[in-house]
Amino acid sequence: MIGKSEWFQRRKYGGWGISPRTWQGWFYLAIVLIPFFVFQALPYWSLQLRFGVTCGWLLFLIFDAIHIMVTLPRDEREHRVESIAERNAAWVMTFFMIAGILYQLFRSVYFQDIQLDWFLVVALFAGVIVKTITNIVYNKKTL
Repeated sequence: MIGKSEWFQRRKYGGWGISPRTWQGWFYLAIVLIPFFVFQALPYWSLQLRFGVTCGWLLFLIFDAIHIMVTLPRDEREHRVESIAERNAAWVMTFFMIAGILYQLFRSVYFQDIQLDWFLVVALFAGVIVKTITNIVYNKKTL
């Protein structure tokens, strides 16, 4: 893609993703984001064109960011730290998703009106499926 992994570093604090490490990374962000904001600010284009350009631009940014994150060099220690941090974040998110689902279920029973956010349920079961598949695949491999 366009961005180079040498320009960025893994975001260690405050979420996931990448952050610029060199002036080229900051320049890349400016070159990618400024035209997008200028395009959105000018009133010359229709809503459909804005929506199409926004979707295309976001897809480009997402794929380029994923490419940069995958090609970032990491040593063994960084890989382990990131794995532990991801595991801990997943446990906390799972706990709050389960707590949210239970709260919605208890509230639904109390008010006798089913109000359940199915996205939470689907996300939780998708996580279970991914974990199961990962365990099946990696139990057969030597790490």
